[in-house]
Amino acid sequence: MGIYEDRVLPRLVDLCCGAEQMNPERERVCAGLHGRVVEIGFGSGRNVPFYPDTVTSVHAVEPADLGWRMAAERVAASKVPVERSGLDGQQLPFEDDSFDAALSTWTLCTIPDVESALAEVRRVLVPGGTFHFVEHGLAPDHGVEKWQHRLNPIQKIVAGGCHLNRDIRGLVEGAGFEIRDIDRYYQPDTPRPWGSLSLGVAVVAL
Repeated sequence: MGIYEDRVLPRLVDLCCGAEQMNPERERVCAGLHGRVVEIGFGSGRNVPFYPDTVTSVHAVEPADLGWRMAAERVAASKVPVERSGLDGQQLPFEDDSFDAALSTWTLCTIPDVESALAEVRRVLVPGGTFHFVEHGLAPDHGVEKWQHRLNPIQKIVAGGCHLNRDIRGLVEGAGFEIRDIDRYYQPDTPRPWGSLSLGVAVVAL
């Protein structure tokens, strides 16, 4: 990674995604996590305080060394053991059927080959395992969607490859998951091109 991606972008992501207004989403998406969990796009560990007691361990996949260092205090204070276990969500270093649940928060927008990343998540989950996600993406309203397409080239440049217009539900279902529950809505106090959220749980078919 270059200087911007390695030293600047993790701080920018932490600033944008670390706002307290996102805590309700983090609490909601973490509810129901259980057993052995893999979290892709761990960042600075903003989800750590919201892991439920049913989680036994978390394997964090995070490419940025700075992001992992920024997470140090949260990891140290966690009641759940957290281990940095991978750098690339597109190539997870785990065996098949090795996790009970997976977590992704504001991550699928940025991964270059998001289809491969979702296929990897599905591969490492046990049959019946759950994928918990909250992501911004393609808006349900045509007017907002048009603005997302217009702004997307700029967004990718300034936000490290982040896309405004990915179809989150379509991507998750296209990877072979069954959507168990999904809530699509606009995050309050956020411009709609950036605040169109999909929060849900998908399951690997038995």
